[in-house]
Amino acid sequence: MGNICLELAEWWTCVWCRRTDELVDGPNASHITPKALDRWESRLEDIFRGRPFDMLDAALSDTVTRFPVDIQPFKDMIEGMRMDLIKSRYKNFDELYLYCYYVAGTVGLMSVPIMGIAPETQATTESVYNAALALGIANQLTNILRDVGEDARRGRVYLPQDELAQAGLSDEDIFAGKVTDKWRTFMKNQIKRARLFFDEAEKGVTELNSASRWPVWASLLLYRQILDEIEANDYNNFTRRAYVSKPKKVLALPVAYAKSLVSPSRMSSLIQA
Repeated sequence: MGNICLELAEWWTCVWCRRTDELVDGPNASHITPKALDRWESRLEDIFRGRPFDMLDAALSDTVTRFPVDIQPFKDMIEGMRMDLIKSRYKNFDELYLYCYYVAGTVGLMSVPIMGIAPETQATTESVYNAALALGIANQLTNILRDVGEDARRGRVYLPQDELAQAGLSDEDIFAGKVTDKWRTFMKNQIKRARLFFDEAEKGVTELNSASRWPVWASLLLYRQILDEIEANDYNNFTRRAYVSKPKKVLALPVAYAKSLVSPSRMSSLIQA
């Protein structure tokens, strides 16, 4: 019964995140205003006060009463939606990192209190949260690299402008959508950075409660494979959308399950050996 409650709590948190994301990325996104996001934030505050507006809000309200969930990551995600309304370029990676934190890193911070940290772990709580944050950043960077062409068609470039310039590239090159040697070199560096965040995230998955480790490992391994697919497409993320095939997804699940069986104490002994 405990595992079912945990899964439902995680599900309702994800539902809220999806609803929030669709405010600026869904079918009615063109009608969303800053005031609408202010109302959504007020509604969030009501959820945490135990005054839900509808059944979906009520489910999340139940979650935040059962688990030690803090409201700040939820508010920060809404701040990311505000950023999307006014910003379509990022001067450097520091700016892009902040955006990635708002829209995805926050998900990791929301999830850890629900998934729980293994009681036998020797890791600090801070290190587990840092790993969860890294997974959110890695996932968002992967989304950005996968969706370059799609975002460009919406007039958006979620890539560090200074790094584009250093590579001899500009927005015009992205809008032209041509894979060149300069683009390949640029993309290799962007993929390398995303993989470093995945590496950082891996350090924390083993420290989660046993019931939570399998789905997190599966998500991590599958999302990481999207980077492999971008490479397999010869870095053409302008007209080809990188995705993990169904057979590869099926093959990843037992690998994720095997990794989930490794306990924190076992991992510590492996590292020391």
